[in-house]
Amino acid sequence: MTPTELKPGYERVHTVTDYYDGPRKGIADYQGKPHLYECIIDESKGNYSELFRLAPIAPETFRTAMEDWAIWQRYKLAYHSGKADISSHPALPHETQRHSELEAILQSVLVIDVHKAISRIGRFEGLGNVDLPIGVLRPLQVKWTEP
Repeated sequence: MTPTELKPGYERVHTVTDYYDGPRKGIADYQGKPHLYECIIDESKGNYSELFRLAPIAPETFRTAMEDWAIWQRYKLAYHSGKADISSHPALPHETQRHSELEAILQSVLVIDVHKAISRIGRFEGLGNVDLPIGVLRPLQVKWTEP
């Protein structure tokens, strides 16, 4: 399997903007189209559940998010390769301003309306074999199923 080949029934995870014991928020395909996903907290257990809210995102929002994600990935790779330090987190120094611009845009549009969202169980897995420094998240795929 190559780094870009999905397993049958799985879809591409484009971003992971929140991670705690697994992806908790980001953008992934659902039925072939980019959707914002967000893990639902299980109030009875006070912990994350296996359920995620999914909401489609506009093409322009997707492009903006992917530009910001690329900035983040370049920083993470440089940082974990010893070529950047924490002082410019979460972007390389020459990309800090652009990241700030993108972040301001994304904060208002990457929001899930819980009344319009759908819920699915998300099973995330690594995608292919990629040689990355420790600390850099490898590409992921996700299988969405009905609760």
